[in-house]
Amino acid sequence: MQLRPGIQLQSIMKSMKDVVLPALDPSNKLALEQGQLIMGMLHIMSQRLPLEYRFDCDELGRLLEMSRLFGEQARGGGETTAALQALAASTAHGADVLKRARAEPGEVYEAVKELRAKTSDVVQSVFKDGEAASRTAVRKSVLAISAEQLQRDRAWLIGQGWEPDPKSIPPIESLIAARTAKA
Repeated sequence: MQLRPGIQLQSIMKSMKDVVLPALDPSNKLALEQGQLIMGMLHIMSQRLPLEYRFDCDELGRLLEMSRLFGEQARGGGETTAALQALAASTAHGADVLKRARAEPGEVYEAVKELRAKTSDVVQSVFKDGEAASRTAVRKSVLAISAEQLQRDRAWLIGQGWEPDPKSIPPIESLIAARTAKA
């Protein structure tokens, strides 16, 4: 048995193509469609698996930028101050994880999840008791960073075939190259 997901995926795809799909009843259109969908998803997974770590590092770098922006923009009452202090601690941790050459992929992903939660807390706090200028600045930052993330997400899943104009979406490699080079 293979432990490496890339090799496992290749084995699964070969089995699906050579054994499972040919065994399906040709009159069962739903089963044939689902078999092709499975093959498509396995193909995407095999293409994206080598990029997953870089994808997470890229997101962590973007969240660190958002955190720095929030540190400059977010002002308010006690809840906002507490949320910003927690975000500052998570930012320091996330920056350390991203900086360390020996950080495990799981650490990067955990830091991404933590910063997602803490940045969300700051947004909620600023909109609960933050200053009006802070709310405006944070809203703009969230929208700008969300647009970048949406483009990355769309590029990541381009192989699913949902994009009406796939050529308008930059390759995922170009979207994450700059951020991972900085790390």
